Amino acid sequence: MPITSPAPPVQSPHRPPVATMRPAARAVGATKIYGRGDTLVTALDEVDTSFEAGRLTAIMGPSGSGKSTLMHCLAGLDSLSSGRVFIGDIDLSSLNERGLTLLRRTQVGFIFQAFNLIPTLSAIENITLPMTLAGAPIDKAWVDQVVATVGLSDRVSHRPSELSGGQQQRVAVARALASRPAIIFADEPTGNLDSRTGGEILDFMRNAVDELDQTIVMVTHDPVAAGYADRVVFLADGRVVGEETDPTADRVFDRMRNLEA
Repeated sequence: MPITSPAPPVQSPHRPPVATMRPAARAVGATKIYGRGDTLVTALDEVDTSFEAGRLTAIMGPSGSGKSTLMHCLAGLDSLSSGRVFIGDIDLSSLNERGLTLLRRTQVGFIFQAFNLIPTLSAIENITLPMTLAGAPIDKAWVDQVVATVGLSDRVSHRPSELSGGQQQRVAVARALASRPAIIFADEPTGNLDSRTGGEILDFMRNAVDELDQTIVMVTHDPVAAGYADRVVFLADGRVVGEETDPTADRVFDRMRNLEA
């Protein structure tokens, strides 16, 4: 992982220098309000933050801090009350519903805690489903590389019911990677897995960033998972309250303990 102090950051050979990194996603004055009057809740309060391409970034915060809301708005799954969010140079507020659907199919990958696999499709059919829906050509060599990276080469013909929970999440990871999206959003990707299997999934995600030049933004409550990231952004009460650029599980745990206190 990059070391920010006292030495200059150590760069992966697959990652561009920090100075040349561009944001894969960013929020500018992002505000999200639910309800009104006595039931009004400000989930995001003028959030300004960005997520660099070619890196794994974790978003953390206490329950109700706005971390999932921020991810959903960045991914185009929810809209802001005010402010703007961008995927690359695309302002999501400028898109209609059809444009958002197209962007999610072509520019964004998703990894969810619940896997969200189609039970009647094989593993390989689930992996290539986003490209099939988008009418995009399937690069078989790339898909084979992704399948091999997540260790599924001997399971591609199996349906989800024939796979373990860890294998199902590997399918979900491969599905997110297969269309080479500009950015992948992962919502508690190890939340339903035991520690060993969760560690394997985090290794795959880390490898996807280091070896396959992917960009991943991960919401997690787990300091161990956050320790795999290049950077951790901390939210509390809908605001960015800090970040960790050389995260370890212990450092993240201490920051979270202070926030929750």
